[in-house]
Amino acid sequence: MLLNYLASIARFTPEIILVVTMIGLLFVESTYSNDAKGSKKGYLYATAYLGLLFTLVKLIGSLGDAPGGIFTNALTIDPFSTLAKIIMVIGTGASIYLSRRSDDIYDKLKGEFAIIAIGVLIGGMLLASANNMLMLYIGIETLSILSYVLASLKKNDDRSSEAGLKYSLYGGISAGIMLFGMSHIFGVVGTIQFAGIVDKIQALDTMQVAILMPSFLMFFAGIGYKIACVPFHMWAPDVYEGSPLPVTTFFSIVPKIAGIAVLVRVTMTFFGGDTSALQMTWVGSLSVIAALTMTVGNVSAIGQRSVKRMLAYSSISHAGMMMMGVVCLSEIGVTGIIFYGITYLFMTLVAFFITSFVQDEYGNDHFERFNGLITKHPLMAIFMIMTMFSLAGIPPFSGFVAKFNIFNALIDKDFYVLAIIAGMNSVVAIYYYLKIVRLMVFKSSESEEKVSGFGFTNQLVIAILTVPVLVLGIFWENIIVVANGAKIFIQ
Repeated sequence: MLLNYLASIARFTPEIILVVTMIGLLFVESTYSNDAKGSKKGYLYATAYLGLLFTLVKLIGSLGDAPGGIFTNALTIDPFSTLAKIIMVIGTGASIYLSRRSDDIYDKLKGEFAIIAIGVLIGGMLLASANNMLMLYIGIETLSILSYVLASLKKNDDRSSEAGLKYSLYGGISAGIMLFGMSHIFGVVGTIQFAGIVDKIQALDTMQVAILMPSFLMFFAGIGYKIACVPFHMWAPDVYEGSPLPVTTFFSIVPKIAGIAVLVRVTMTFFGGDTSALQMTWVGSLSVIAALTMTVGNVSAIGQRSVKRMLAYSSISHAGMMMMGVVCLSEIGVTGIIFYGITYLFMTLVAFFITSFVQDEYGNDHFERFNGLITKHPLMAIFMIMTMFSLAGIPPFSGFVAKFNIFNALIDKDFYVLAIIAGMNSVVAIYYYLKIVRLMVFKSSESEEKVSGFGFTNQLVIAILTVPVLVLGIFWENIIVVANGAKIFIQ
């Protein structure tokens, strides 16, 4: 038993590194005075970056390890969860960098952002590896409770306070619904282990299966809330707009990828086998929700005046696209989701980084603030254009390949109606993405003053983040090979 736990701890190293990093950050933060500016807290950021770097190196090094369960199969370590964690770690590191450079977070709270963000990351990593109902719930609550604090980080801003309140209210309600569904499932099958639930479901009669159908839908409420899919999306636009921009960037990546990861695992584990009434109910519900999520996200994004709010609705539509890979119940679908997650990471970071520095300069992120950006900062405008083209799914950028993989998975499983709906939504998305392009290129600038945030270092970071947006669209075969290895271990 002792050897088993020691072996489990050895495979739990990335999460342990993050816990140690989080504790270390608390001590380092306490060494600074209350009036110390966030940009000058060098040791704190060095500690955060080192912890995330060690975690990333450990995760990349463990990609080739044999999959298996740890801590009596409470958690599963496999290539799929490891790749999802890598995406989340990179997203967290980039968000912490943006928080240091952004003016949208109070200087005295920038250290707190780094500490809390790593805590949310730990919850997301638990969620990606969860192999029973208890660990899934702990992962969601760890991720959610700390996220409520991040949303209301600008305590003197009414919109930020409103964002935190809405986030916590919706989160509490969805968590309660999910917990009720989970308790009902446990009452019927008598186990919380995913593999045990699968075995029990196969032995249930028709009446018991019918009783479980609404339970699984309630169970989905908590996951759907983290993904911000319809009808659990209503919090996202207000929370994304009211939160500080680095927080919005963070929310767009880590909780969303964690939610998608656990949805894939639950779906493939419970319903990846023989066809049953329960499987048909789950897949049918996810298909409708995915189609509605894409449609609502894209249509709602059209009339937005704030770029940040537009990107919030955009992230909802991208969640719907990734959900379409889930309903395929195939390795092709899982591969498409992983590749989509990687490309979505870099597209989102570039879009929010540029938006953040524009907002810091002008005080808001309205579309008009991007007028004539091509004349003042041509490189930044080109990077933003590339990102918008990629988000819209225009070749040769990575977003096109990501969407193509999802379409391939849908057609492979004969989901032609979903493929048509996804195609129509992609056309709608082109309109609002190209709106920014039009303003940057064809409109005259409101001011001749340059954006101070576009210094050499920030432009270099944005350039590095933009490279994958193009490279993954041209040399995508190598990443697809990695994504193909993202097998889900069921035990």
